[in-house]
Amino acid sequence: MSVVVPRTLKDALSATAANPSALIVQGGTDLMVEINFNHRKPTDVIALRRVDELRSFQINADKTQITIGAGLPYQTMEHGEIADLVPALAQAARTVGSPQIRATGSIGGNLGTCSPAGDALPVLSALDASVNLQTANTSRSVSIHDFMVGVKRNSRQPGEIIVSTTLPIISGWQGYAKVGVRNAMVISVASCCLVVDRINGKVAIALGAVGPTIVRCRETEAWLASQIDLRIQSTIKPSLLQELGERVANESKPIDDHRSTAAYRRHAVAVLSRRLLSRANTQ
Repeated sequence: MSVVVPRTLKDALSATAANPSALIVQGGTDLMVEINFNHRKPTDVIALRRVDELRSFQINADKTQITIGAGLPYQTMEHGEIADLVPALAQAARTVGSPQIRATGSIGGNLGTCSPAGDALPVLSALDASVNLQTANTSRSVSIHDFMVGVKRNSRQPGEIIVSTTLPIISGWQGYAKVGVRNAMVISVASCCLVVDRINGKVAIALGAVGPTIVRCRETEAWLASQIDLRIQSTIKPSLLQELGERVANESKPIDDHRSTAAYRRHAVAVLSRRLLSRANTQ
């Protein structure tokens, strides 16, 4: 097995151009589990851990967008400027594995693996993020909704590297919550991100681990916007919360597996969505 460890993005792109079929590794937190269980047997690897250009973030001049490098560790997102501007992402980052995993894992890894249980992905979906990719000669941005195409499948092409993701900075409340089989260091059984855009009077709801990819609850979003004025804080009736949960559960597409039943997952996203909307209305 050959392992290439570039130190610049230019060298990394040259390496992928020379060997487009090589496995690209960011932090390796998902990959090593698969290798240990003999599910993956990579032959050629390009490791991006030492590419500093992928481990930073930038905010545009008018503070309407933030671009986060694919290799920026979750640890950096838990507090500070990113947490202030994208609090749902900070909340998701805090739920990822152990401190050691959060010091290594990144959004780029979540996007590359594209597991529906990835903690960052519901946040990216709810915020309508863009995924930025490069080859040695080209670059493109893809909507997160087009990037995720199935269970552990994405639209990245051979030779491309996920370099960053761009998210809008929303004026309003946002939050993330998940359910697992224990309180820490756990893969999601079900997760939910809810974002309220107070300026435009819109809400976004995205679910993780309850479908082949992240589920965006667009029908529920449209219904909720027709029921209450999301530009202001208003009284939310218990009956509305009840129906919200039922609609969210109906839009989910869970399965039974070794971590949970489909019925429990539907119940979980119903409860999580109600809790998040209740929190949004009090803050």
